[in-house]
Amino acid sequence: MHFWVGSFCGVLDNTGNSRATFPRQVVAASDIIALIEDMGNQIPDKSWLLYLLELFSNQNIAIELNLICQFDNQDYFEAIFNGVNRYRFKEVLPIVGHSYLRQITMNSQIECISYLLEDRNTKQTERFDLQLDMGEELSSFTFESSNLFTGIEWWNKIGNFPYPIRYHIQVSQLMYGISDNPSDAESIVFGPFNILTPNSEGMNMQYPISFHNPRMESGCICYNIKSGNCKYGMQYPFL
Repeated sequence: MHFWVGSFCGVLDNTGNSRATFPRQVVAASDIIALIEDMGNQIPDKSWLLYLLELFSNQNIAIELNLICQFDNQDYFEAIFNGVNRYRFKEVLPIVGHSYLRQITMNSQIECISYLLEDRNTKQTERFDLQLDMGEELSSFTFESSNLFTGIEWWNKIGNFPYPIRYHIQVSQLMYGISDNPSDAESIVFGPFNILTPNSEGMNMQYPISFHNPRMESGCICYNIKSGNCKYGMQYPFL
C-alpha cells in the first residue's frame, strides 16, 4: 500500500490575506535536509520510505530528489522522473549528523533536468543530468512547475498501514527558482516559500509521525519530522 502526508508549498498572494499561490515561471526548487537522529529501522520486508522533495511540472509530472530508506538498511538519495527511478546517488550518501542541499533544475534550452546533491558538512557534490526524450509522451512538457510537495511517503508491501520513520530530520531553506536571463537557462534567482498547505492521500488515518515547529528561519520555512502521531500535514502560518 501507498501513503503520504506533508504539505504543498506556496507564497502569499498579492491580496495579503494569507492565501497560498504558487509562483509563476518556476524552473527550480531546493531544500536542505538534515539527518538528526537514527531511530532504528522498522520498515517492513520489501518496503521503503521516502523523505520527499517533489516538484510537479505544469503537466503534473512528478520530478523528485528523495532520501529513500529501505527494509534492508540500504539508504540513499534517488533522482526520480515521472514515477521512474533514474539515478541512485553513489558518492553523496546519507549520514546522521550531516545536512544535504537538494536542488532540482529544469533547463528548456537543452531539454534537461538536473538533480544536484551536496553534503554541506564535507562540501562533496554529486549531480545527475537527465536528458529528456521529447517524443509524443512529453511533447507538451513546458519545463515549468506548478507545485512543490514536502513530506513523507510510505510504500508498504506486506500491510495496509504506514510504519515508523527511520530518521528524525529537519527540513529548511525551502525555495523556488525563477530564470532571470532568457538567454541563460542556468541563471536562476531563488526565493523562499512562506506558506504550507496540508495534504495526504486522503485516507483520514493516523500517521506515526509528528511535524514539529514549522517556523521561519533566515526568511525561509523550516520544520522537523519526528516519531509521533498526526492526521494531517503542516499548516503554516497557523490560521
